[in-house]
Amino acid sequence: MQVKGLRLPAAPPRVRVFGDEDLHATLCFFGAVEETDARRAWTQVERFPSLRPVRGTFGEIGALGHPKKPSALAAIVADGSDVLTAMILEARAPLLAAAGARPDDRPPLPHMTIARVQRRASGDERRKALAWKDAIDLRDASFQASDVALYTWSSDRQARLFDIVERQQMRA
Repeated sequence: MQVKGLRLPAAPPRVRVFGDEDLHATLCFFGAVEETDARRAWTQVERFPSLRPVRGTFGEIGALGHPKKPSALAAIVADGSDVLTAMILEARAPLLAAAGARPDDRPPLPHMTIARVQRRASGDERRKALAWKDAIDLRDASFQASDVALYTWSSDRQARLFDIVERQQMRA
């Protein structure tokens, strides 16, 4: 996902801001599955006709996860949300089933996580994280998603959070 115009103020303690290379929108989250299972599901990506390039903008920064202890701070997609929602609705259930992962029946929420609040954050640190997210201005931020990728955790989490295992351009 290519993102333009995203300017973030300095983050407070216990907030890990994602680097540009870690920014993405999630089509589906496999969770703790074996690599062979994830790769088996990946082979089915080409069969979904709704997967196509999309451009869009963001509306607000949402606090996701547990309502009292949010763990993710995410830019919620505004323009482009309908296209991403259709992609998620078409592909998520079959991909999760192919990987042997738990079903996910939550309504789609197209978003791009920009930061994570660390688990060890105190109540005061969480309040500062929420105030930080409220200070982010997304008016000039936009994105272009032109490929779909299979991610895994990075072996060097100090450098980046994720590694791309496979990537495929989406058809226009």
